[in-house]
Amino acid sequence: MKLSGWGRCPIIESEAFHFNRREVLQHYFSKKVDCISYGMGRSYGDSALAPHTLHTDLFNHFLNFDDQTGVLTCESGVSLAEILEVFVPRGWFLEVTPGTKYISIGGAIASDVHGKNHHVNGCFSSSVISFELMLPDGTIKECSRETNVTLFKATCGGMGLTGVILTACFRLRRIPSSMIAQTTLKAKNLEETLDLFKQYQNSPYSVAWVDCLAKGKKLGRALLMVGDHAEAKKLQIAAHPKLTFPFNLPGFALNKFSVSAFNFLYYHRIFETEKKSLTSLDSFFYPLDAVHLWNRMYGSAGFTQYQFVIPLTSGFKGLREIFSLISNSGLGSFLSVLKLLGPSNENYLSFPMEGYTLALDFKIEPKLFPLLDQLDKIVLNHGGRLYLAKDVRMTAETLKHGYQHLTEFFDIRETHALKTSFNSKQSKRLGL
Repeated sequence: MKLSGWGRCPIIESEAFHFNRREVLQHYFSKKVDCISYGMGRSYGDSALAPHTLHTDLFNHFLNFDDQTGVLTCESGVSLAEILEVFVPRGWFLEVTPGTKYISIGGAIASDVHGKNHHVNGCFSSSVISFELMLPDGTIKECSRETNVTLFKATCGGMGLTGVILTACFRLRRIPSSMIAQTTLKAKNLEETLDLFKQYQNSPYSVAWVDCLAKGKKLGRALLMVGDHAEAKKLQIAAHPKLTFPFNLPGFALNKFSVSAFNFLYYHRIFETEKKSLTSLDSFFYPLDAVHLWNRMYGSAGFTQYQFVIPLTSGFKGLREIFSLISNSGLGSFLSVLKLLGPSNENYLSFPMEGYTLALDFKIEPKLFPLLDQLDKIVLNHGGRLYLAKDVRMTAETLKHGYQHLTEFFDIRETHALKTSFNSKQSKRLGL
């Protein structure tokens, strides 16, 4: 079958294996097949692509829930959407969620996803109590911060390269309603944007949309959205997208003129410098999930999301360099999201560090990759790194400079004989 990540580039031929019981998976491993796990296909690049893929979609059952503590145990193929559909009406929400609910629990752990509250609550692994991991010889290890600790640290953020996550036990949080009390703040430039982040750093959730094509005195202008769970009577979540993007847009549709026009209109849709509103969980956390197959808008060639983090101390200088380079290139993105991140955790390949992370979507075109190479240099010069879950073209050298715990990760791969069993197109490209 043909398989790709969410960016739809690259597209490869892969032999898919679906399992619904651990014994079936153990039998598959007895054949000594080199493979990688594949959840819902929402990692953007090639981190879940290989000639042989293990699909977790049938391994998707709830196992236990403690309605006093909010501790949920489920199989790794369960999606965030399924969890929200069941538990939001009961007054529970995820402690940490990324910008889409259409990912599996296994994928959330393997990417150690983060959200709009990382500066307060950290990565998804912060809510994880333990998980079961199947190794290539079929043995199953329970991993936690007390048991098989190095496997825990290597698996959270390890992009599926340590084995197959079978089940996970993690905490949900109580919420008073399914509504968010949101404040939208309008910043005229990058300095104002970062000042607002500092001013609202104690807000539970914060995220900014940035006009990455603005120049001069308007460079880095943005809309910052901050919020918290509202006291309201409503407890519900949207079950399915209401709209579907019907076809691939032609390549010429997204250009500096159309993106610039969109950015201008989007920024000026807010007239006030501060606007308060009440919005749903879906609108606040998952706005793009409202449109099924929205990745088609980038055309048949696909797209990539370039996401990096730079330390807090380099924030203004580094972001100014990056926004200047992007705006001058004309290869703008209308999905340009800036977040404040809290301190790093101890996991070997987890992406966040204390600082600012920027995510930008670019359609694939010949002029793009030279620009991204230039951005890599700026990011590394400021002590930053790129996110593996979004990557499709990083070099091994860029990875080496950005991640300081590669030696520990390599040791785990060696100790448990993982190099001959779990490999993705990305891991081979990066020498992981």
